[in-house]
Amino acid sequence: MIRIAVLSLFGLLLAAKSACAVTIPTVPIGNAGNAPDPSTGGLYGAVSYDYRIGTTEVTNAQYAALLNAKAASDPLALYNTNMSSGYGGITRSGSSGSYSYAPISGRENMPVNYVSWYDAIRFANWMNNGQGSGDTETGAYTLLGGTPTPSNGGSIKRNTGATWFLPSEDEWYKAAYHQPASQGGDADDYWLYPTASNMAPTAEAPPGGSNAANYELSVVGDLTIGGAYTGSDSYYGTFDQGGNVWEWNEKLIGLSFRAVRGGSFGNGLDYLQSSNWVEGNPTTQIDGVGFRLAFVPEPSTCLLTSFGLLAIFVARRRRRSL
Repeated sequence: MIRIAVLSLFGLLLAAKSACAVTIPTVPIGNAGNAPDPSTGGLYGAVSYDYRIGTTEVTNAQYAALLNAKAASDPLALYNTNMSSGYGGITRSGSSGSYSYAPISGRENMPVNYVSWYDAIRFANWMNNGQGSGDTETGAYTLLGGTPTPSNGGSIKRNTGATWFLPSEDEWYKAAYHQPASQGGDADDYWLYPTASNMAPTAEAPPGGSNAANYELSVVGDLTIGGAYTGSDSYYGTFDQGGNVWEWNEKLIGLSFRAVRGGSFGNGLDYLQSSNWVEGNPTTQIDGVGFRLAFVPEPSTCLLTSFGLLAIFVARRRRRSL
């Protein structure tokens, strides 16, 4: 009887997992209340709370799941046709109303590209709202107008209570460059490169050495699978915050532009440094730009379901033991 109950529990847990098909590995970013990087004049890197951030950028396979769930007719232009060729990684088939999407074989775990800032926060909303039929226009962010470019683009901010979201510039910067001197970091608590080093990473094919990255187009010449540079993670355990693709963050520049950081597979070394960032039109969709998400350390709906099922099972077992 116990074996049957356990098997039943596993079946329920698998069903809960299938309802939340996209799993994004994250790493914890601790040392809450850290000071900003002094080399930036105190502008970047201070975060007063603990959070988690994606170990890698959002992948083609993960983004394709959003498309299959929400873009059968694609009125929000979540898909860019460039994704199906060149450096892209997602194909589309069928006709409007019944579109279906699939990651390209061999590129499933490469970062999604050709995504605008609005695409990125819509993916965050979808994750925040439990995936599946979850809304893309509300949740972590409120987008107005029901069009690819929202009518309130320049005023969009993270909503209170958001769980999945695009990192702020401070959250992104800390995950990439911070390491307290007391924990083996640089004297000012920040590295110059997101490979936990003040020495420039080597541009080479993965897995590379202990300090390597995907930049300089003539070296690798393409995107690489997230986390492929296994010895070149940041202090907190993130990969590819330097090279592979630029990554959108929340920072608003001027009236509507948003910040991207980290450089891409097509850029030179300078763009990987902590001192460099670029402003981007939020509608930009190019081969060298993607994103990663951050997460507050609260149980998601899927985890709550799993924990609830486990609690029910334990309660039943206790009753049977009385």
